[in-house]
Amino acid sequence: MPAVTPAFPSPSAASAPRTPPLRRRLLCMLYDGVLLFGVLMLASAVYVGARPLLQQAGLDHPYARQAWIFVVLALYFSWFWQRSGQTLAMQTWRIRLENRAGHAPGWTQALLRYVLAWLWLPPAAAVGHALGLTKGPFLGVLAVGLLIWMSLAWLDPRRQFLHDRLAGTRLTDLRPQQS
Repeated sequence: MPAVTPAFPSPSAASAPRTPPLRRRLLCMLYDGVLLFGVLMLASAVYVGARPLLQQAGLDHPYARQAWIFVVLALYFSWFWQRSGQTLAMQTWRIRLENRAGHAPGWTQALLRYVLAWLWLPPAAAVGHALGLTKGPFLGVLAVGLLIWMSLAWLDPRRQFLHDRLAGTRLTDLRPQQS
């Protein structure tokens, strides 16, 4: 049986990039969510402006709106990640996304990470639908699914999220090391 190689080699503890604590990552995600209000408002305005054309073409459907938002978010995150490895919130919280070589990921890897980060949603939604839940209880099941997905970071030796491991990326803490 061949040996399993880790996603990231294990350099000495002194030179290994530090993973930001889960609390800081969650606060950074919350801040990114606040910043996305403006991005999503602009994306919604574009969609509403294009809606008459979409209706004429028979493409105005709730799934079309959802797909539009998904694409806008993919472009937002991937553009920042491939450019500098940091969204605006990540710059504030001094967290950086890197590939195995320690550089910002390319477009393909950034888009892959974005798509993989949504993998918690289908199982949680399937459970909610299987239980016949709607509105609040359904959102509760989605929240539990997200919490389970995030808690998987505790099973990873480097405390990385599953989507980072699968995409070959990692989050690093840019704060100076305290002695």
